[in-house]
Amino acid sequence: MLGKGVVGGGGGTKAPKPSFVSYVRPEEIHTNEKEVTEKEVTLHLLPGEHLLCEANTVLKYVQEDSCQRGVYGRLVCTDFKIAFLGDDESALDNGETQFKNKVMGENDITLHCVDQIYGVFDEKKKILSGQLKKYPEKLIIHCKDLRVFHFCLRYTKEEEVKRIVCGIIHHTQTSILLKRLFLFSYATAAQNNTATDPKNQTVMFETLKDWCWELERTKGNVKYKAVSVNEGYRISERLPAYFVVPTPLLEEDMQRFQGHNIPIWCWSCHNGSALLKMSALPKEQDDGVLQIQKSALDGIYKIIHRPPYEIVKTEDLSSNFISLQEIQTAYSKFKQLFLIDNSTEFWDTDIKWFSLLENSSWLDIIRRCLKKAIEIIECMEAQNMNVLLLEENASDFCCLLSSLVQVMMDPHCRTKIGFQSLIQKEWVMGGHCFLDRCNHLRQSDKEEHQRQLSLPLTQSKSSPKRGFFREETDHLIKNLLGKRISKLINSSDELQDNFREFYDSWHSKPTDYHGLLLPRVEGPEIKVWAQRYLRWIPEAQIPGGGRMATMSKLLEMMEEVQSLQEKIDERHHSQEALQAEAPCLLRNSARLSSLFPFALLQRHSSKPVLPTSGWKALEDEEDLAKREDEFVDLGDV
Repeated sequence: MLGKGVVGGGGGTKAPKPSFVSYVRPEEIHTNEKEVTEKEVTLHLLPGEHLLCEANTVLKYVQEDSCQRGVYGRLVCTDFKIAFLGDDESALDNGETQFKNKVMGENDITLHCVDQIYGVFDEKKKILSGQLKKYPEKLIIHCKDLRVFHFCLRYTKEEEVKRIVCGIIHHTQTSILLKRLFLFSYATAAQNNTATDPKNQTVMFETLKDWCWELERTKGNVKYKAVSVNEGYRISERLPAYFVVPTPLLEEDMQRFQGHNIPIWCWSCHNGSALLKMSALPKEQDDGVLQIQKSALDGIYKIIHRPPYEIVKTEDLSSNFISLQEIQTAYSKFKQLFLIDNSTEFWDTDIKWFSLLENSSWLDIIRRCLKKAIEIIECMEAQNMNVLLLEENASDFCCLLSSLVQVMMDPHCRTKIGFQSLIQKEWVMGGHCFLDRCNHLRQSDKEEHQRQLSLPLTQSKSSPKRGFFREETDHLIKNLLGKRISKLINSSDELQDNFREFYDSWHSKPTDYHGLLLPRVEGPEIKVWAQRYLRWIPEAQIPGGGRMATMSKLLEMMEEVQSLQEKIDERHHSQEALQAEAPCLLRNSARLSSLFPFALLQRHSSKPVLPTSGWKALEDEEDLAKREDEFVDLGDV
């Protein structure tokens, strides 16, 4: 009778509309299954690393869209990193582990990599800092490596939300002492590497023996010597304890001017030429001091100019190259194109993607750095000249250009151990100001963070100089037209004749991957690293690439087939006939999106044919590798 009253409500009455309210949280749907997986997912800590706080039942969004898809797991904060341990990571551990990073996971963020933290309160995003009176439902972390993480805390216990949010804010924004950095606790806890053969381990360049080994490897020990004059940092704290100088240079000359005015050896070429760097003397107003500095500098030049040393060309990077302020401004604009929170922001920037990218000047800075490195290589390789890099402290652009030159010229530096040794030699021992440039101690925002810089979403005033891109186009257009894009772009800084001859001569020959490698430096050849900084498609960044990498490979194969077809046509048709036949892609007035090659070509649309949401459909399809081949008419693309 009780049941009849609850369900019926009268024989003649209309049945109520079905309704259902679930009091089961999403994470409780597969409780038993989750308990098994959570036991398998463990937090991997480095030596000296300690867990500070954690929160369970955190949802990490795959991407911020209307579907709110994601993975449940545990969000933790240590004294080294922020890590998300998803319930699906145990399956990945059983896969091919040879490609797994032993230090950082796919969902790990080092504390120093955090750029900005946002909280979402009632669908409104606010910057999080200091003490909070109210805690957010969602946590958004922007990283300096241009990654964006979205965490939903709606189903997390309130006390855990407070601990994890306060912990992350405190350990990423509060100023710390130098000795509180994680590297000191790691160095104390890590076991010492007892290996002694530099061929099988990273050379640390902490001993005289390490520098002598590098001199012998590059055949530079004939004209240069390793010295210990700065042992105990008696001369300067900016210089390493041991370094290499020209053999005739006297110790008394090295002890003057607190480490300035010393030509320090970086690397020797096979023909005997070498790359050197020197810290410029501070500018003095006193005539007497200036005269002393001038005479000392003349003496240094006489030493490195006379036989057996080659002619020296000086590159003054402090006055004739990019400034640090230019780089900071360009990077601040550049990163705004990638730190995107939702699809609306993505489409707003995608409409003027190439214009915004050009206005940031970031790719142009990359091109200028590569071009300067090739100019140095041309002097050393073709003209057999020594090159002396001159900079105020020889610790910024000297580190960058000397590294680029060695990567291009020395195949050993393109190996894993060789590259690690190069970073140790040129950047760590070279005295690069990591603490200041990266703001590791978080003492000031002056050098690193510039929050107010933003990119306009409307058309900006055109620059008086020629653009980095001649149009919003891509290198594919260059290939279709069959012309060199360099002939279409009149750059204000024309390449010198000897540089152009050297550059074109190398690119006209088959590439020897065990010798000199020169990158392309024409404007449209410098592109964003799509597989790493792919905008708004995080699935493309997973290990192995998944369906995204498969589709990319298919598109590459389509391009290759089309290129081969064009070569076949050239053998059967005259050049006039080829010009009359417009390439199929241009005939359809196709426009490339910033998502290319991950999105197909499009016509009369400002959005990719296959946007982010389109990739979701692939999840429901069978594996592309198992599907039957189907005919693709490129004319209909």
